[in-house]
Amino acid sequence: MGTESEKNDVAERAFRAELTQKAALVEQELQRLMDTQAAVPPRLREAMRYMLQGGGKRIRSVMVLWCCELTAGHITEAARFAAAAIEMVHTYSLIHDDLPAMDNDNMRRGRPSCHKQFDEATAILAGDGLLTLAFEVPARYISDPLTAVRIIRTLAEAAGPAGMIAGQMADLESQNVPGTMERLRYIHIHKTAKMFSAAAGMGAIAGNASEQDLSALLQYGLKIGLGFQIADDLLDVTASSEQLGKTAGKDAAQGKLTYPSLVGMDESRLLLRRVTEEAVAAIEPFGPRADLLRHLALEMLNRKK
Repeated sequence: MGTESEKNDVAERAFRAELTQKAALVEQELQRLMDTQAAVPPRLREAMRYMLQGGGKRIRSVMVLWCCELTAGHITEAARFAAAAIEMVHTYSLIHDDLPAMDNDNMRRGRPSCHKQFDEATAILAGDGLLTLAFEVPARYISDPLTAVRIIRTLAEAAGPAGMIAGQMADLESQNVPGTMERLRYIHIHKTAKMFSAAAGMGAIAGNASEQDLSALLQYGLKIGLGFQIADDLLDVTASSEQLGKTAGKDAAQGKLTYPSLVGMDESRLLLRRVTEEAVAAIEPFGPRADLLRHLALEMLNRKK
């Protein structure tokens, strides 16, 4: 039968293999889509491709595929394009985050940031290009118009001026000023969690999920996103730049409002455990079929990068 530790090891290996496989599918889709962009000026296309192919965990795009599989039983065509779209939006946000006017970081995913590898103007345009292409992809390639519109709307609402951009604005305005838990939660929900929720929702929509299942997965994604950001805050304090693939300790250096700076490390870890439990609870109705998503939630507790 095996010990509990052995069973956990088997489950962990299976999860890693599945994550790697799905990330590879996303990479292939991104490569294929970029190969169709012959009309894009060469230097701009090179910068867009450089950032898209820079590695990364692909958690958001893999969530799209897993949530589609959970609801449809297989990966639909719409899910593939939705996964590519959310990865493009995420990558654009990283390019712009790293700019001198924002977080001013010279390293991303263990390589020079886009504005360091190319130049600042090219980086801005590469981000603009990826953001716009992200909405062209589902509009052009998803065959069912209603599914396409729902996926585009879900992504736009999460990434737009009342979503991720609002979170970024609040993050900038909260530097070096006294913070509150209400303000911090607003930043994390808008800057990070809404995009995770959108990933789960886009996958459910691509899988033609019921409204009940869609609601459960949207809630799951929101909690996963909160956990991811709390873990990110903790890692900025405890991990090295080599582990993170970006400059460590920048939150404190820039006077950012984070969970460790507001409530301390121990309370931050308790909050991380709480939102992880809430994420797991949200997908309880799916039973064993949601084991991959359940494992992903628990991974937030043990993030090292």
